[in-house]
Amino acid sequence: MSRSLTLVLGGARSGKSDYAQALVGRGGGKVLFVATATASDEEMRSRIATHRLARPAHWETLEAPRRLGAALRTAPPAEWILLDCMTLLVNNILVGFPEPVIESDYYAAVDEELDGLLDAILMSEAKWVIVSNEVGLGLVPSYPMGRFFRDALGRANQRLARAADTVFFMVAGIPVRVKGESST
Repeated sequence: MSRSLTLVLGGARSGKSDYAQALVGRGGGKVLFVATATASDEEMRSRIATHRLARPAHWETLEAPRRLGAALRTAPPAEWILLDCMTLLVNNILVGFPEPVIESDYYAAVDEELDGLLDAILMSEAKWVIVSNEVGLGLVPSYPMGRFFRDALGRANQRLARAADTVFFMVAGIPVRVKGESST
């Protein structure tokens, strides 16, 4: 097996997670599911439970809402690593900052998190699938924190897309290939 990286982008409820899970499920072998969500309220606890039920029971789960690179260095080996999702990881960084958030410090923290993830990918022989929201198609948020988040995630998505072998953009549950010649 040789390392590869597939990025699955799309809007909310575009089918990103389902498609990513189908890609990994077709690949066979041991799967590590990396979850970045935090159960901050009842609605998120319910969403997390629903996502857990949708995954095959034999997939191993690593919960890593922050410090992803360090968590991945101690994770069990796997043929496939599915990270769902970058959007929540970038959000987790933002909500961890004291207010007022200094924009440059937030961007630096996101870059540091992404550096750790990209290093983990380079040190791995696994096939990676990363899910993230495309945030560049909507309105510009009317408040600074929203703009900081949108800009940080957009920059992270660009870095991941440059590093990826394959990029899919999900539209109404339909994957549209925007980079790469063959599926993972």
